[in-house]
Amino acid sequence: MEHPENSSEYKGLTVNSGVEQPSIVNPYLSRMRHRRRELSAAEMVEGIQKGNVTVLSRAVTLVESVNPDHQAKAQEVIEKCLPHSGRSVRIGISGVPGAGKSTSIDQFGIHLLSERGGKLAVLAIDPSSELTKGSILGDKTRMEKLAQHPDSFIRPSPTAGSLGGVARKTRETIILCEAAGFDKIFVETVGVGQSETACHSMVDFFLLIQLAGTGDELQGIKRGIMEISDGIVINKCDGENVDKCHLAARNFRNALHFFPMPESGWQPKVMCYSGFYGTGIKEIWDMIYQYFDFVKANGYFDHRRNEQSKYWMYETINEQLRGSFYNNEAIRQHLAAEERLVLAGGKTSFAAAGELLDAYFDMMKGR
Repeated sequence: MEHPENSSEYKGLTVNSGVEQPSIVNPYLSRMRHRRRELSAAEMVEGIQKGNVTVLSRAVTLVESVNPDHQAKAQEVIEKCLPHSGRSVRIGISGVPGAGKSTSIDQFGIHLLSERGGKLAVLAIDPSSELTKGSILGDKTRMEKLAQHPDSFIRPSPTAGSLGGVARKTRETIILCEAAGFDKIFVETVGVGQSETACHSMVDFFLLIQLAGTGDELQGIKRGIMEISDGIVINKCDGENVDKCHLAARNFRNALHFFPMPESGWQPKVMCYSGFYGTGIKEIWDMIYQYFDFVKANGYFDHRRNEQSKYWMYETINEQLRGSFYNNEAIRQHLAAEERLVLAGGKTSFAAAGELLDAYFDMMKGR
């Protein structure tokens, strides 16, 4: 198609070329792709001790990595931070899904920082999908006040299908946070299965959040999580739910009488509060610090930490042995053959396991 402006009769007409269109490629792409400089272990330790939250976050990411090189570097950082750790109070918080753990932690943390000062780290273990292995890691969205507080650090971690591994990494993260100057540590658990036991093995006080009218108070006499709880608090004690909460509290107190006295000598207390309205928070913290005064006076505080260190030594040994067994190439091939025999009914599970272990130990002796 001819353009009339190019005709000779319009020779006095000037046509501008128009605005040059920008490239569809982001001009900052190369800059965005530029990787941050890798910090050495010594630089990480220095940054952590200065309270640099960015460096702390990078160190925690290193701890959570499954890369062998990252793990070696992470252990070096942890060992150098270890002498600067141990000067915090560690509080585990658990409860059934929907009990209001994240909202309560937001209220607990703000109250603690405003009343007692210091710095607070919240380590939230987020459950991963069994199908996709993904996690939402959305705890920060439910801790609006703490997420904006300059003296708080919130770090969600995915279980990624391995609760034991996450528990160990969480314990190592506690060491890093303490070295960074955080004198108060919250560990929020998944709220299901063995997560409570793992959490109990790394904290000084275990707080169980319950709800009224869900039937949990009737199951309170069952041994398990009630035995490891140092305090039980019933959330959503507001509005028309107040009477139900106090009734549930009475039932829980009655249930606790069926249990033997804890090793600490502390009789767990049952209290009611409202995480949404922030009522009863002060009384809960008075109870928690009363517990700390009690166990520090009778020596149980140090005893519990020593027992936890011993527990994690054995847990680490078990984990390393398990990893060594399953990552052995010869065992992998032998394992597949034994599995087929078991499925075909040619051998019992116990006999197959015995042969695999014997083969593994023979290989270890031959090294």
